[in-house]
Amino acid sequence: MSIPVIIDCDPGLDDAVALFMAFASDELDIKAVTVVAGNQTIDKTSKNARDLVAFAGGKCRVSVGASKPLLRELSTAEFVHGDTGLKNIVLPRADFDFSKEKPHEIIYEEALKNEGKIHIIALGPLTNIAAALLLHPDLKEKIGHITLMGGSCYLGNHTPAAEFNIFVDPEAAKIVFESGIDLTMVGLDVTNRAMVFEDEIEEFFNLGNRVSRTVGEILLSSLDFVREFGFEGVPMHDPFAMASVIEPDLMETKQYHVDVETRGVHTSGKTVVDVYNVRGLRPNASVGVDLSREGFVRLLKRLMKKYGE
Repeated sequence: MSIPVIIDCDPGLDDAVALFMAFASDELDIKAVTVVAGNQTIDKTSKNARDLVAFAGGKCRVSVGASKPLLRELSTAEFVHGDTGLKNIVLPRADFDFSKEKPHEIIYEEALKNEGKIHIIALGPLTNIAAALLLHPDLKEKIGHITLMGGSCYLGNHTPAAEFNIFVDPEAAKIVFESGIDLTMVGLDVTNRAMVFEDEIEEFFNLGNRVSRTVGEILLSSLDFVREFGFEGVPMHDPFAMASVIEPDLMETKQYHVDVETRGVHTSGKTVVDVYNVRGLRPNASVGVDLSREGFVRLLKRLMKKYGE
C-alpha cells in the first residue's frame, strides 16, 4: 500500500532529482507539493517546482509557501544552484496553475483526510511546516511522520557548524524538532556519502528518456562544483532523503535527542545531536547514521528507467 505524502521543497538541483524519484515511485501517493524559499527566492523555487511536477507527469496540487524564514532574512544558495535555481537546466513551462490553498491549509486538510497517516517529506527549510504547526496547534497529533533532509551530527556545509536547510530557518527547525511528531533526520552524515560517481553518470543518459537525461545533466553540472570541496562524486542530499522513505532499508538510523541552536554567533543553525546521551533526555528523532550507497544508486536508476517504459 502506498504512503500518502506531501513533499515540501525549494527546488534546487537535488530537489529536482528527488521529485523525479517520487513521481516514478509506486511506494508514494503524492497528495501535494508545497514550496518554500531556500535554494532560491520563492518566485523561482515555486516556478521550478511546478515545471518539475509537470515534466515528471505528476498530477497533484503545487502550493506557493513562505517567501522568507519565520524571523530572519532569507539566505539563498545561488552559488550552488545558479540564478534560476536549476543552473543550466531549462524545462518546458507547466500548463497548470498553482493551488489557491496555502501550504498550511493543504497540510492540515491532508492530515485530517488521511487520518494520521500523512508523511511529510521536507527537502528545504522548515518554514512551511513550522507555520502549519503554529497556525493549527492540533496538527501535531494528526501527522504520521516527518522525514527531513537537514542537519548533521558533526560538520556543516553552509557554515562550519550548520547544514544549509537548518541554517536558513533555525527557529522553524526548532519548532519541528520540539513538536513531538515522529521524525527522521536525514542529514549530512549520510547524504554526503550518497554519491553518484562520474563513471555512473553516463548510465543515466543511456536510459534514453527525457527525465533520465535531465538527471544526467544535473549530475554533470554539479560534479565540478563538488570536486572543489574534495568530493569524488556528487552527493545526493534530497534524493537520498526521498530514497529513505521509498526504500527504508537503505539507511541505518539511531535514536537521539536533537536540539537546534538559534542564538550562537558561530553555530546558529547547528543541530546539536546528543550522540552519547550526556543530557539524559528522551530521543526526539531517528537520525541517519549509515547507508547503502550502492543500493541508493540502484534505486535511482530503477526509478529513472521507469520514465521510458
